[in-house]
Order: sequence, then structure tokens, then C-alpha cells
Amino acid sequence: MKSSIFLITIIALSITKTFAQHTGHEHSEKTGKSDTTKSSMGSMDEMPMDSMQMMSSSFSRNLPMNRNGSGTSWQPDSTPMYAYMAHAGKWNFMFHGSIYLRYTYQDANKAGKRGDNQLDAPNWFMLMGQRNVGKRGLFHFGGMFSLDRLTEGGNGYPLLFQTGESWKGRKLVDRQHPHDLFSELSIAYTHMVNKDIDITGYFGYPGEPALGPTAFMHRISAFNNPDAPLGHHWQDATHITFGVATFGIRYKKFKLEGSSFTGREPNENRYNFDKPKFDSYSYRLSFNPTSNLSMQVSRAFINSPEELEPGINIWRTTASISYNIMLGNESHFTNTFVWGQNETSDKNVTPSFLLESNLQLKKWAVYGRYEGIKKAAEELELEALFDTHKNFMINAFTIGTNYTVLAIFKTNAVIGIQATMFNTEASLNNIYGKNPLSAQVYLRINPGMMKMKMRSMNM
Repeated sequence: MKSSIFLITIIALSITKTFAQHTGHEHSEKTGKSDTTKSSMGSMDEMPMDSMQMMSSSFSRNLPMNRNGSGTSWQPDSTPMYAYMAHAGKWNFMFHGSIYLRYTYQDANKAGKRGDNQLDAPNWFMLMGQRNVGKRGLFHFGGMFSLDRLTEGGNGYPLLFQTGESWKGRKLVDRQHPHDLFSELSIAYTHMVNKDIDITGYFGYPGEPALGPTAFMHRISAFNNPDAPLGHHWQDATHITFGVATFGIRYKKFKLEGSSFTGREPNENRYNFDKPKFDSYSYRLSFNPTSNLSMQVSRAFINSPEELEPGINIWRTTASISYNIMLGNESHFTNTFVWGQNETSDKNVTPSFLLESNLQLKKWAVYGRYEGIKKAAEELELEALFDTHKNFMINAFTIGTNYTVLAIFKTNAVIGIQATMFNTEASLNNIYGKNPLSAQVYLRINPGMMKMKMRSMNM
């Protein structure tokens, strides 16, 4: 495990240095920009300029790239971007990601029986490229990768009350599963009807359907938190789907999308490509009323998502709102509220909600997350003690802070600490204890913030 963490750190530092140097070299060369892109951008909030101001959204020549979320989701137009950028001919490229070298201790106060501790390194890397096609087209590809299986092990990392997926034929409980090596391989084509209307087709194997908010690792409000939300499988777990096709239409500040996708979540083999089935569907309406706000509502039928529960289907409904405001060249304040609910085919309804806040200053950051979620006894592997469909209310309060100790080659090294207090019903005290606490320390490596003009639509 320690050798894997060391190896991934060396690889990441090599990649980030290469991209940073390449970006600096490309900046000195002449860049091109289509007349369509120039004329269609609306009002601009002035910020220091970087090299790649001409790059648009991945799915519209008339929207800012800052709106890009995971899959085809939207974030606020004012969202800062932590990435490296480069260009070659008519192509624009972006690389971003993060690595957390950390030690986490769940149930640090030894309140219950289910805590664990681990030295690990949650990580993800993403490469995107796009180019204009003719006067109205836009082609985009995306690849997301993770070495979680090497740096966390097959059963992921310890996280009290977390559930979802499996390892060695057993449910993962009180652990967050590792992500697949190939977490996204997608292509998309967008046709601009006019500056107000875009039509997009997206295909991923794997990819992300039109369901839920931007996935947690890509949300700027969760930027500093190494842990997945406890409501991950109620809100945004479909960000790795082996087989997804999405059709979307944007009209001004609205976008309506529909997806057909594979309902089964990734299997235990994190290096393979699961069989595509296209047996599930979703639809989502997104709305960005201002440059600082982004909203969505979505619903999906998910066929047999869990391998160990093949007869159980889920209706998932989500709604979210994100708000970001820039406070200066390298400072911002971001908040996200997410509500997600699962209704199983055997009629068990479990809601979840989350509120994240992140105050990022030039060097310091302070952040927090509150979650409330209901999980069934079977979800927590407590069927022997309780009725299978008895739901338990779980609350989690997280607060953390970090400091950028080094910024070199457009790459940041950040040290941080984080603590979480859990609270649930008294009937679970003999298992989890009363108010178990978790704590962790970490070193994060990630690209620095790009400095550019934040563009927004003015319609």
C-alpha cells in the first residue's frame, strides 16, 4: 500500500510538471478564435487573463468553460477552475485532478465497534479535449481515470455509515468503494442552431447520465473534502456508468436532457469494462439564472443497481442548487445544497440531503459539510437485529481547514485537517456508539487556479 501511494505521487508530479511546462510554452505561440465564439459571448466579469480564454464550454460554443461539471452537468459560470490547459492547432486540451495522501481514523474516540483507520490516497485524473467543427459544430472527448484500487485496496477506504457496491461478494458497509481505473471515456458533438439554442449528443463507456448534480469530486463546494458524501448513492453515484447515451437541448439559460444507460453499478473488478445494457433512463432540467447560480432537478429509473440485490430496482429523484461568488483573484465562497431520494421496487423510500460550504482564500481554506440521510437496516447489514426496512436517520457534521504550503509549476501542495461527528438513533449506540468522531490529516496535490476572464451569458 505505501509503495503504491509513493508511486502514484511520483507519477502525478511528473504529469503536472509536464503539463505546466507545455502550457507555458504554448502560451507564447499565436492562438486562434472563431468569430462565432467572439460574438456570442455575453458580459464578462474581469479577472486576470490566462492563456486559454478562447476555450468554450464542452457542450456549447456560446457558454463559458467554467460551466463544465461532470458528465454534461452545469456549475455556476463564476466557478473557478483548477487545471492545466494547452492547445495544438485547432484543439484545446485541459488536464485536472487531485491526489490526497492522507491518514484517516474513523471512530477515533472509540465510541463503537465499526471504526477503522487507514493510510491511503484517494485520487482522480481527467483529460479533456475539444475543437470547433465547421461554423456551428463542437466536438469534445473526455477521459477520467483513478488509481484508487492501488492506493486504497479493493474495499476502498473507511467511512462510518457509508454504503454501496461490494467486495469479495459482500456489501461494503462503513467503507467508500474505490473508483474504476477507467471512470469516463466519452465523446460528444454539439450543433449550434443559433446563439440561444444548442443540440448535444453524448456517449460514454463509461460515462455519466443526465442525473443529479455535478459529482462530488468535481464540485467546487467539495473541493477540499477528501471524503465521498454518505448520500453518494442517493445523489451522484451514476458518474461512472458503463454505457450511457444522452440527448440534450439548451435554450438560453435552460437545458433539458434525457439519457439511456446501464443501471448496474461497476463490479468489483476495477480494471475491466462492464457489459453495457442500456436498461435504465433519466431526465434532467438544468437552469443557470445568473453567473453565480446553478440549479437542476432530475429523475431516473435505475434497473438493478446493486450486484448483490439483482431483484431490486430504484427510482431516484434529485434536486440541487449551487452558488459561487468570487472574492478576489484567488478567493471564492461556494455553497451547494443537494436533495436526493431513492424509492426501491419493494417500496422503501429513503431521502437524503447535503449542505456544503467552502471558503477558499489565497492560502487558507475553511470548509464544512452537513448531511442527513435515512438508511435501511439491510443497507447497514443489520438485518439480524432489526426489520429489513427499518430506516435509521444518520447525521454527519464535518469541518476542515487547509493551507497551501507550496505553489510551483502551477501546482499546489496543500496540507489539511478534517473532523466529522456522526449522530444517529439511540438504538444503534451499542454498534456505532454515541456520537462517534472521525479525524484525518492529508497532503493534497492538485493544479493551481487558472486566472482568466469569467464569462457569463447576458440574455
